[in-house]
Amino acid sequence: MHKTARKLHQWLMLFLGLQFAIWSVTGAYMVYMDIDFIHGDNLVTNPQTKVQPAQMHYSLQQLTRAYPNIDNISVDTLLGETVYRLTLADGESSTKLVISANSGEVLTPLSESAAISVARYFYTGKGEVTEVALITDNPPFELSPRHLPAWRVNFDDFGAPSLYVSAQTGILVGKRHEFWRWFDWMFRFHIMDYSSGEDIDNALLFWVALLASFGTLTGMVLVYFRVFKVQFTGRKKSRLRRGGVV
Repeated sequence: MHKTARKLHQWLMLFLGLQFAIWSVTGAYMVYMDIDFIHGDNLVTNPQTKVQPAQMHYSLQQLTRAYPNIDNISVDTLLGETVYRLTLADGESSTKLVISANSGEVLTPLSESAAISVARYFYTGKGEVTEVALITDNPPFELSPRHLPAWRVNFDDFGAPSLYVSAQTGILVGKRHEFWRWFDWMFRFHIMDYSSGEDIDNALLFWVALLASFGTLTGMVLVYFRVFKVQFTGRKKSRLRRGGVV
């Protein structure tokens, strides 16, 4: 049993050793990094601008006459200005618009300059804008497709932060930096998702975890033979010597 356990343990650890190292490194990174920092909460501020009824010169009656197919409406703010956010029903699809509550002007889809203004409005850092891109399809893994189309505004600052602003609503829909991107990769490696990054409950992780458990059992058998049994045998021989038995 001792020899069998030793041989199995050696081969299992040889096979699983690299993944054990990956689990250790990725787990340490995810535990060490503050999750609020990873989420990018320090990158943006929430101004909580209040709706100003005095700015609402464009009435709801005028709005509903101009857009009779409104499916949903809310009063909000955009860059400190009171606005209407609309969802217009168009058969099986829908369109989102932002209308100025002061003038009735259509403010979306956002232009590049407007997207930069929104990003700067929320951004807490002092970095300069280095790149602006409108994403309409094939979004990066850090942006959900449901937010398309969206503007990505990159800043020259610590961690290379990026803010994502919806082109349809002007809402900040994402905040990312290099540490989040590293965290995402660490999480994928930790759960052994080496393909899409979405398959959390994968078979590879199950089988490796099962083999790792078996390797732990064989290691416990080796501990018994090499530590406890050796100590027990040594104590037994010592008692026999003290009793005058050789």
